[in-house]
Amino acid sequence: MRGRGKDMGVLADEISDWISEQVESADAKGVVIGMSGGLDSSVAAVLCKRALPDASLGLILPCESDPIDIDHARLVASMFEIKTTEIDLSHVFDMLLRTLEPLPRSYPPAEIAIANIKPRLRMLTLYYFANKLRYLVVGTANKSELMIGYFTKYGDGGADIFPLGNLYKTEVRRLAEFLGIPDEILRKKPSAGLWRGQTDESEIGMSYDDLDRILKAIESWNFTNCNMEEVEKVKKMIERTRHKREKPPVFVP
Repeated sequence: MRGRGKDMGVLADEISDWISEQVESADAKGVVIGMSGGLDSSVAAVLCKRALPDASLGLILPCESDPIDIDHARLVASMFEIKTTEIDLSHVFDMLLRTLEPLPRSYPPAEIAIANIKPRLRMLTLYYFANKLRYLVVGTANKSELMIGYFTKYGDGGADIFPLGNLYKTEVRRLAEFLGIPDEILRKKPSAGLWRGQTDESEIGMSYDDLDRILKAIESWNFTNCNMEEVEKVKKMIERTRHKREKPPVFVP
């Protein structure tokens, strides 16, 4: 399934149907999804609501988060009548970090290992509710992020299904416009919320528009009008993060 060249209404229906099919095939009762207030999670949450109106749960999980992101998550939940539960993980994060590293912290975090605790705490919480309700955990990563490994292993990379996993970020944005995701979410800079001021594009080192153009070129082997230095940079990202996309190796005697 690809978003390019496809009517957004048809695409939304196909993804919603796919979500329902995955739940049925797993003999589950519904889906639980983390709502961060960002573009991807908003789109995925709305599609879950379309798929399973009475069996979709959105979890809003602030963890020393920017208050505007929480407001945006609440806004989407209200607009689309998505049932939500809100749990502030900031205190848990602080206690865990004090246990692991009793030294004072700096912002932004000096080590990515500290920042990655946040998505792992969120995934732990999502699976608690999933186990309790017999729901599937819905991941919100898109194709662009999955291809270059821009996600936290066993954090936001840990999920049962990825409805947006075959759509580039630019395609998700078009789908968001069709679904009526609020303009303030469409316009804001994508961020994983790992620390204040963090943005996806600054960490990746290029815009999503440029990244998607290069990823499509790599897939098609057509590098016309591509900056080959950027192409090599993206190829290295893909190779360096291969372990995130593959099952752990198992020794075979």
